[in-house]
Amino acid sequence: MAAERNCRIVIIGGGPAGLTAATYCARARLEPILIEGMDAGGQLMTTSEVENFPGFPDGIMGPELIANMRRQAEKFGTEFVSGNVTAVDLSKRPFSISVGDQTLVSCALIIATGATARYLDIPSVQRLRGHGISACATCDGFFFRNKKVFLAGGGDSALEEAQFLTQFASSVTVIHRRDEFRASKIMQEYARKNPKISFLMSHVIVDALGEERLTGLRLRDLATNEVRDVEADGLFFAIGHDPNTGIFKSYLETDEAGYLKRQPDRTATSIPGVFAAGDVADNYYRQATTAAGDGCRAALEVEKFLLAQGEAH
Repeated sequence: MAAERNCRIVIIGGGPAGLTAATYCARARLEPILIEGMDAGGQLMTTSEVENFPGFPDGIMGPELIANMRRQAEKFGTEFVSGNVTAVDLSKRPFSISVGDQTLVSCALIIATGATARYLDIPSVQRLRGHGISACATCDGFFFRNKKVFLAGGGDSALEEAQFLTQFASSVTVIHRRDEFRASKIMQEYARKNPKISFLMSHVIVDALGEERLTGLRLRDLATNEVRDVEADGLFFAIGHDPNTGIFKSYLETDEAGYLKRQPDRTATSIPGVFAAGDVADNYYRQATTAAGDGCRAALEVEKFLLAQGEAH
């Protein structure tokens, strides 16, 4: 039987939201325990250089930024636990969180498990992530100045990201497996009026080419079954995200896409004492800076909640 341990606040997730929450909670002397998970650091661990995080005018590597944030949280007293959460019981307070061979019994919980961007399940695509392949145009578009870029997707967000990429790339080709877009008519009109954007309808990506960095794509025309190679400097995916909420869905309210619902202008969820920060509840911004801000907000709300319960000290 797993050993139980009582604590005031548990944070699940080791990305910008979780680490920021941990720093604030630790400075408030709440003695937070942060469960990092096996994929500690979140999506920043697969991001090469980050140039839009405040305080780093010369940019910083994604893994280095996470390492700095972790060291800061640890400096103020955060305790880190490695491993994935295998079960939770949020039916009553204190909450029960199982990880490895121990169960943490906590007065409050911050969920910062993030969301996972969808990529094609092709080995070469996975290998070249961060080396010419990205799922965040806002994060990485700047690195593709005057480059030939492709984007896979067919919804509003895909065409919006295609428009954004034209600020940097010399050309943007949108690849879509169907012969028509799911995107709204107005978004399609905007995209088709942009001289830098072209379209490959009824096409799929068969393979990504390149050893150390993306150099091209192998495409299949679904209408003719023809396969051909094209040169490409960059490939962006805009085919959606999957919030990492599966283990919480039987307890907490989610929207249609699976993101955790929060109270208006708060990080509090549908259960008192449970808070959500970052991409696990944000299907709009999905930025490291907004996730960090969410972590700050969640920590401040936790402190007030525990004070009101007489459990802060």
